[in-house]
Amino acid sequence: MPQFYLPGPWEIQKPTSLTPELVHHLRVRRIQPGESFPIFDGMGQIAQAKLLCLGNKSGDAEISAIRLDTHRESPYAITLAQALAGGDKMDWIVEKAIETGAQVIAPLQCERSVIKLTRTSDADRAQKRVLHWQSIVQAACEQCDRTVLAQVEPIQIFEEYLKKPQKASLKLLLSPDAMRSLHSVLIASDPQDIVLMIGPEGGHSPAEEGKAQLAGYQLVSLGARVLRTETAGIVAIATIHSIWDPEMQNRLK
Repeated sequence: MPQFYLPGPWEIQKPTSLTPELVHHLRVRRIQPGESFPIFDGMGQIAQAKLLCLGNKSGDAEISAIRLDTHRESPYAITLAQALAGGDKMDWIVEKAIETGAQVIAPLQCERSVIKLTRTSDADRAQKRVLHWQSIVQAACEQCDRTVLAQVEPIQIFEEYLKKPQKASLKLLLSPDAMRSLHSVLIASDPQDIVLMIGPEGGHSPAEEGKAQLAGYQLVSLGARVLRTETAGIVAIATIHSIWDPEMQNRLK
């Protein structure tokens, strides 16, 4: 049975109100009073919930066996600074970034972005998109058993994001014209927090690449083939894990 998101705080063996969204999921799954199901709070805690009652829009459960479980989180934090993509590509990118292990997703409006959502008149629309992506994060965590919800930052302009202080010192911009490969940079670096910057359809402009380099970003390539914007970030995240993840390295020995 998949886990379900129920924000805390939780109290052991006391009736806890369920969110309308969780009530809907339980009704779809046809979970009956008396049955138990796994839950997580989005901050690393998991527990068992025993359904006490279930109505059309409300329900109660009894919480037990609360414990911390973050074993699916990487010891290094991956930030995906993703240029806004058209259609439903951003939804797909967010979902797959969560499944592959990104901890932060920063949507960026770039020079060649098809979608423009940083004008004052677009504030409501932009906020709705961010809330929509947050719901995708939640659903993806439920699906892949992650217990910590990734952060989706507000939509930002590319140049403003470059000025933002970053915890990570390793900052990479993916460019098909770069002279160094992502693989070579990762091999030469210890596992650490990292920012991956992905361009829109058509890539970053030369001016943007220059500004990124001045801000401390290294330009790296994923190989001879030019990948779509919705593909590049996911491939890069998977590459990071294949090189840096000690558990995966042990399994491959």
